[in-house]
Amino acid sequence: MTNDLLAIIEYYEKEKGIERTVMVEALEGALLSASKKSIGPARELRIDIDPAKGKIRALATLVVVEEVDEPFDEIALPVAQKIKADAQIGDEVDVEVTPKDFGRIAAQTAKQAMMQRLRQAEKEMIYDEFKDRAGDIVSGTVRRFEKSDVMIDLGKFEAIMPSRQRVSTEDYNIGDRIRAYVLAVENGQRGPEIILSRSHSNFVRRLFEFEVSEIADRTVEIRGIAREAGYRTKVAVGSVDGKVDPVGACVGLRGARVKNIVRELNNEKVDIIRWSDDPEEFVRDALKPATIHAVEVDQEAKTIRVKVPEEELSKAIGRRGQNARLTSQLVGWDVQVEKDETKHEQVLNRVDEAGADLASALGIEPERAAVLASMGMVNLEAVVTADASDIAEILEIGEEEAAVIHQRAKENFDAGAAPA
Repeated sequence: MTNDLLAIIEYYEKEKGIERTVMVEALEGALLSASKKSIGPARELRIDIDPAKGKIRALATLVVVEEVDEPFDEIALPVAQKIKADAQIGDEVDVEVTPKDFGRIAAQTAKQAMMQRLRQAEKEMIYDEFKDRAGDIVSGTVRRFEKSDVMIDLGKFEAIMPSRQRVSTEDYNIGDRIRAYVLAVENGQRGPEIILSRSHSNFVRRLFEFEVSEIADRTVEIRGIAREAGYRTKVAVGSVDGKVDPVGACVGLRGARVKNIVRELNNEKVDIIRWSDDPEEFVRDALKPATIHAVEVDQEAKTIRVKVPEEELSKAIGRRGQNARLTSQLVGWDVQVEKDETKHEQVLNRVDEAGADLASALGIEPERAAVLASMGMVNLEAVVTADASDIAEILEIGEEEAAVIHQRAKENFDAGAAPA
């Protein structure tokens, strides 16, 4: 038993980092429980362990009496004097009561109880070591999967990356070496749990802090991050030193710094944007490389309407609205991207509106009214000014029908011009 327990103590001390004193205390408690079954209710029963040699003794403190009435509490004077030569009646003497058959049953009981206490000590150590590490990045190896959760070996400890913290575009295999963000350390019913994430936006923040020295020394600050993990991230940066270009510092020489981050994110697209307190300027930078014609800012509603050319619309909105959506998250305003109507389109809209009005006033089909409007007859006055023959030629109709339309236009125009 001694050799087995010494081996367990040395293993946990070296491999798990649990102090020997903690394990000795656990062993003493376990052996005390086992000893009571073998020895009985001896007075002040305790276990004494030599952690260096592994020697184990069961001791009881008995009262010296002339005649023993309670064998579990008392010891006869002659017997006591063999242990302690100057023992007198009424003294207390430590007596070794280690049973000869302490052996297998007691050892197994002790071993089970000890292992339970050691597991508890290990969990306490995990919590103590990691409770202040939330927000750090750690490296580990994929050990196994529990449904869609990933269990990651961090060396002494095991962590979990829940499915909701995974990146949907990433595949993990047992044995893969990965880095992840320590999202939380929770001390739950089953003990402490180290929860990791690769999808959290702060994972990107910490990568920038490691890679960009200007961010680490706070010369450059990350003012905002918007991320759709696995696809695209927008990072807004500003500088407290006017001589330092925040975007250039994050990109690095020939893009080396941001390339390292993109590589860690498995080629997720990363946009680095210069922070601005001016919402209009900030949005223009955030939507690049899309060309923006106009920006309308509604301060009260916290809404920004962005107008872009038709050929730039898909670029500004992004795939499945991703670019516009991330820009809204980054700016903190509702960003609405709209097609900018050209002058030609505006003219066509006015023509359509004029055609609808003429169709109603003249009692003709909208198609015919639209033809008149497209030829410059955008209102009743223009129709009245023209000749009936002009109307006939434009609409390719007879003179009589054209005259009716012309007369109807004159009547409606005169009626509208007459004083109320």
